[in-house]
Amino acid sequence: MDFIKRAGLYLRQKIGRTALITLVMSAIMIFVLAGIIIQSAAIQATNSAKNSAGTTVTLSADREKAFASMRKSQSSSSSSSSSSSNAAPAAITMPSVKIKTAEKIAALSNVAGYQYSNSASVNASGFSAVTTSSSSGGGGQGGSSNSGDITISGVSTTAAETNFKSKSYKITSGRGITAADKNTNNVVIESELATSNSLKVGSTIKVKTTDDDAKTYTLNVVGIYKAKTSSSSQGGPNMSDPSNTIYTSYTFAGTVNGDTTSVTSVVYTLTDSSKEKAFTKQAKKLISSSFSLTSSSETYALLMKPMKNVQSFANKIVWIVGIAGTIILALITVLMIRERRHEIGVLMALGESKFKIVLQLFSELFAVLVLSLVIAGVAGNFVGSAVGKQLVSQQTTATQSTSTGAGFGGGGGQQSGGGGGSAPSGAGRSGQTSMTASGSQVSNLKTKISAKSMAELGGLGLGIIAIAVVAGSTPIFRLKPKKILSNE
Repeated sequence: MDFIKRAGLYLRQKIGRTALITLVMSAIMIFVLAGIIIQSAAIQATNSAKNSAGTTVTLSADREKAFASMRKSQSSSSSSSSSSSNAAPAAITMPSVKIKTAEKIAALSNVAGYQYSNSASVNASGFSAVTTSSSSGGGGQGGSSNSGDITISGVSTTAAETNFKSKSYKITSGRGITAADKNTNNVVIESELATSNSLKVGSTIKVKTTDDDAKTYTLNVVGIYKAKTSSSSQGGPNMSDPSNTIYTSYTFAGTVNGDTTSVTSVVYTLTDSSKEKAFTKQAKKLISSSFSLTSSSETYALLMKPMKNVQSFANKIVWIVGIAGTIILALITVLMIRERRHEIGVLMALGESKFKIVLQLFSELFAVLVLSLVIAGVAGNFVGSAVGKQLVSQQTTATQSTSTGAGFGGGGGQQSGGGGGSAPSGAGRSGQTSMTASGSQVSNLKTKISAKSMAELGGLGLGIIAIAVVAGSTPIFRLKPKKILSNE
């Protein structure tokens, strides 16, 4: 064990060099540890987001087929009429989901619960909708002339609605819509709409349908919510403000649309995410080709993209810093050996084996590694947290920009399906709100140093110094004591 004593003596005598090597080793270990804990935090955040969000499958009209049908209708109409230049464009017909069909699907195994969504467009009567100064018109998808200034969002419960689940909307007074509100005229209104019209819980408001034979409905305000987001629907200019969205039971939205047997979309929450494909396969047998089933796993993949990018980048940090550190330490070892050729020659002349000389070099770097691990344990979490926050911020911004360009950012957000001329877009809304819901769950990393992280770092550190020593001490095995000392 004399090589260990010699290693200790060398480190004490060459204190300046020891400090320099410790500084280099600490820098390597800090950045490797930062990469490890960022990678670990990204994996944990991904798993946590997936588990908390659960897997959902949305049943709604197939928009692509609806648009294809519209284009086909326009084509046949133009070919059958020579004077089609003044003809109105064909309207988009979006089929509604029959409640009976939805209930059959809900009876399948692996369904934990389901949420009906329905929507309608009405005009305020006896109160005023919130107006905005935005000049961007709603551009329509057809039927915009029949769009009212109030959007009715019919749901089974507001607690299961994605805006409320993501806390983008929050009940501030009264209560939300529950299953007990089925077949009632109870509503939840936005706080700005309530304030501008001096409304409170217990007040009543009236709305009129947008068709020629306008019907008036009296609604009971049972709750008031606060919207943290600003705007996202198409339709009339007033409807672009979320303050003009009132939540009711899906049955009331169906009454306004003149169809109480259908809804715009249904969201099923599954008990077992691993059986999502089997559930989708069974559900498709119960619906026609005019409808589509969209799994949240598709949206989840997009939402998790920032975390995947962070994981990939953290992995690259570990590899790049590890490889660079190995090269640096190998060069340092080579320089040390060149300066210590006489020492090595004397030891070999006295009968010390080459293997023990290499072990001495390894022991020196191992002692430095232990001290560097302590320093990395103190500073690594701060570096990892700072780098992690910056990475997540950059990746989230980039992903949101890409998503907006791909069409996830707004069109048809609140108006979906339904009659009264409202633009149907159940799938669009589901995609948008799901993104909002999950986005908050993956927007930050909780970095912390664990025993596993330190064990991984220690293992990588040992590997780095082992490779560095073997690579740097290779010349020792090629030289003989007489040749080393004769060259002095």
